[in-house]
Amino acid sequence: MEVLRHFIDGEFVESKDGRRFQNINPATEEVIAEVAEGGRDEIDRAVSAARRAFKEWGRTPVARRSEILHRIADLIKERAEELARLETLDTGKPLQLSRTLDIPRAAYNFRFFADFVKGLGTEAFQMDDVALNYALRRPVGVAGLISPWNAPLFLLTWKVAPCLAAGNTCVIKPAELTPTTATRLAEICQEAGLPDGVLNVVHGFGPDAAGSALTEHPNVDLVSLTGETATGKAVMRAAASNLKKLSFELGGKNPNIIFADADLEDVVETTIRSSFANQGELCLCGSRVYVERPLYDEFLRRMTDRIASLTVGDPMDTGTDVGALISQEHLLRVEGFIERAVEDGGRILIGGGRPAHLKRGYYLEPTVIVDVDRYCEIVRHEVFGPVITVQPFDSEEEVIEQTNDTDYGLSATIWTTNLKRAHRVAAQIEAGVIWINTWFLRDLRTPFGGMKQSGIGREGGVHSFEFFTELTNVCVKL
Repeated sequence: MEVLRHFIDGEFVESKDGRRFQNINPATEEVIAEVAEGGRDEIDRAVSAARRAFKEWGRTPVARRSEILHRIADLIKERAEELARLETLDTGKPLQLSRTLDIPRAAYNFRFFADFVKGLGTEAFQMDDVALNYALRRPVGVAGLISPWNAPLFLLTWKVAPCLAAGNTCVIKPAELTPTTATRLAEICQEAGLPDGVLNVVHGFGPDAAGSALTEHPNVDLVSLTGETATGKAVMRAAASNLKKLSFELGGKNPNIIFADADLEDVVETTIRSSFANQGELCLCGSRVYVERPLYDEFLRRMTDRIASLTVGDPMDTGTDVGALISQEHLLRVEGFIERAVEDGGRILIGGGRPAHLKRGYYLEPTVIVDVDRYCEIVRHEVFGPVITVQPFDSEEEVIEQTNDTDYGLSATIWTTNLKRAHRVAAQIEAGVIWINTWFLRDLRTPFGGMKQSGIGREGGVHSFEFFTELTNVCVKL
């Protein structure tokens, strides 16, 4: 059985106390690897290595940093099939999704930021003939990067690439449920010529363990987290010790607003993706669907017919549409939401149970719940599974008010052929990302992030570098 070790200062090492934990395949419930369980000792060693490496990497010319990042992208592409299979084994997501989205995007993240950093500029201001001001852009130092389990390599590289491009070093704490591709990324970075200590990986758990040790560490200068809102609050408390810079991409309860004039065929197909892609385990999934009343019944009929055709099963089968949820604990959590929704008066239109033909693995049928009101728990809290609610609305004002009545503000989707209405509604939705007549279409130059309890800060293009760099203003008297 494979053993996944920490990667510290250019070496793969066991934990000081020898502790390990098991990595489970959620589709089969089989143990696929043992993982070194890190804690404060391993974090201390990794942070020390990153601090030493920063002295050189922070001064490495941009062209050289860009060259190494491009080489990392090349190696990810060369190992794409291996990485896709490992990602699917770890997460339970369909192999086809890993092949077409997760791994290609991981490589592109490195390539995008490798190119973007070369054209990055700052600002200058002339004070008549008195003085000239210009800004120097500098790397911050040692970054703590905490990645989630739902798209492990995709979202980890979204942090690592701009972090390294800007000249920082990092200590990565992968999600304990999906440790494999972070370990492979360390191998790839070493092969690409990244100097020892620039990138370090410490496996382990969050509270009172490796995660807490990283976020509390006095020699960590900034922390980037993608995860749950509750985790973000805990990290914020820990980071207060030395006022670390923070970037959070947290939970979402994203609305999908469908007006009666929308292209129904396009709406249904895209809503299937935005609801059940990655088993609904995406922060951007549209879990609250609002349909204008004249289209409501027809939408439900078309939607349930389409859901009935989806294949839930072995993620390694290329015909599978919906794979396994990440863990038994998470499956039970999602089922609890469904049970309480029914107790609150909701009605399951389709799905709601575990597929009868699958005896092992953490599977759940794609589920649609109707007849719930706006105050029901399942409408207000992030479920993070293949479960959506569908509610009718009668007016633009009504749907905007209900859409914004949430603690979250990550994304939203608006469906209408009325361009004026699309712009008007988008301007009133409290969300960091809004799609009109599409979903999950991303230009990496644009700002990405959430409002309210969905996050702090923005990522993408120059916005990532605003986090991973500091600006120093230099004033020269003329």
